[in-house]
Amino acid sequence: MTDQSVELAARRPFAAILPRGALIAAALLACLFVAATAGARYGLLLLLGVGFGVTLEGLRFGFAGPWRAMILRREPAGILAQLLSIGIVAVVAFPLLASHGAELSGAHAPVGFAMIGGAFVFGACMQIVLGCGSGTLVNAGSGNPVSLLALPFFILGSFFGASHLLWWTGLGSAPVVALGGTEGLVITLAGLVAVAALLLWLAAPGNRKIPRRMLWAAVLLAVLALGNLVVAGQPWGVVYGLGLWAAKGATALGVDLSGSSFWGAPGNAAQLGQSLLTDVTSLTNIGIIIGAFVVAAWRKGLSQGLPALPLRAWGATVVAGFLLGYSSRLAFGCNVGAFFSGISTGSLHGWVWFVAAFAGAFLGVRLRPMLGLEGR
Repeated sequence: MTDQSVELAARRPFAAILPRGALIAAALLACLFVAATAGARYGLLLLLGVGFGVTLEGLRFGFAGPWRAMILRREPAGILAQLLSIGIVAVVAFPLLASHGAELSGAHAPVGFAMIGGAFVFGACMQIVLGCGSGTLVNAGSGNPVSLLALPFFILGSFFGASHLLWWTGLGSAPVVALGGTEGLVITLAGLVAVAALLLWLAAPGNRKIPRRMLWAAVLLAVLALGNLVVAGQPWGVVYGLGLWAAKGATALGVDLSGSSFWGAPGNAAQLGQSLLTDVTSLTNIGIIIGAFVVAAWRKGLSQGLPALPLRAWGATVVAGFLLGYSSRLAFGCNVGAFFSGISTGSLHGWVWFVAAFAGAFLGVRLRPMLGLEGR
């Protein structure tokens, strides 16, 4: 080896370290900027969002994919990891909510016709685009063309779903049922164990082991979700922030939303007049995109080519993206806000959402080949 080749080999590690270091520095600087302009609490929330994005993309963990794996191949590992993460959060969140009820709130919502229907539609559509709320943000941040197309329509759907929410809930809803205290925690953990046992029973032979990366992801997501609960005062969510982005865009274009039953409500109207940097859900959403971008750029995986899909597949992506936003608003959340945060803070609607959305996922899995999306 010549002296020149030795020198080039020595430089290669530094050539790789510098751009990666710049990625991390840029993400941290964004958090510091938010902390300096909006307050330390909001900078920390953005940092938590970056953590969500890094965990989901870095450990290849999500919600839509594991559900698909269970439906098609009877592989329950991903869902088991989700249940584990929910259980970890519940063990800490239940006592926190009981002792700090004035400062913290759970992801509680009523069960109704619109909620169940919305969860079913969401479950189907998330399989069509292979991304739930957090998954679409992660995939868009990592440069996935299908998710990049679906995300703006997801945002619009969330806005319109919120605008029509009062009409849909008027079709009929039961009172909010939220479990609490030691008894509620025991019931919740027993439910998680029962679902896990059912999945293991249904699993194909040899498919009962959870990969180590999924266990790490489950623990890290639980820690981040608990951090979100303490810092934001509410559980981790996605959908509200997306609808707020569209609502802010509408007001910027001169649309008067004061007559909207949802956006004209005092709390939402006040949020429309404030910076996005003070909306807790928007900050974690932005952080998820940043975190996924950092991991994808670190791996040099941003240059994803445009998939060779038929026109009907792109059209289905647009429709499914819109329906993801619309249906998740009617269902009071997506896999994160309803399933993950709902169950982990004792809400009955989280369990009902899970059943309805999983039923919808069966439909979505079967629709993908018909829509020309199975090749990607």
